[in-house]
Amino acid sequence: MNTEEINPHLTAKIVVSYVRHHRLVPDQLADLITSVHRAIGQVGQPLEPEEVLSPAVSVRRSLHRDYVICLDCGYRGKTLARHIATRHGLSADEYRQRWGLRNSHLLTAPAYSEHRSSMAKARGFGRKLAGPVASAKTPKASPAAIDVAGNPKARRSRARPALKSTLASEAAASTPATRRRSRARVASPPG
Repeated sequence: MNTEEINPHLTAKIVVSYVRHHRLVPDQLADLITSVHRAIGQVGQPLEPEEVLSPAVSVRRSLHRDYVICLDCGYRGKTLARHIATRHGLSADEYRQRWGLRNSHLLTAPAYSEHRSSMAKARGFGRKLAGPVASAKTPKASPAAIDVAGNPKARRSRARPALKSTLASEAAASTPATRRRSRARVASPPG
């Protein structure tokens, strides 16, 4: 049916009926009139068949040890995730669904995955640390310091006693002449 032959009163009647039962923003009204007019014009016309997709290579041949091939365009690379997102605008799941692939179908070459895995293991990624290693240079953390890590306000109130105890322990280990000077420093208020 030709859109010029459509009766505008029929389009108006359908739009009025729709607007009575639905809320619309005034900006949406023009789009509604256009879509109704176009839909009436397509009544009686055969539907266009959807394009049947044919892959660039067979699904079996798309996965090799050193590379993978895009089924859309035949691109060959080590990984397809970025390619299908930028070139075809698809996510990995959308790509698999488009071509009827399983969720386990790889989009990365197996040799590339193994190489990346071995590099990560060599650098120690993915391993949990055994725990803090105590050395002679680093003092053991006090219970007050452990509380301080979680609560920033506690740090302000507990920092001075820890400093005084450190100074007192240094004074006890020093010679008698130095001890008098250390006590004088501890006893005098900070400037």
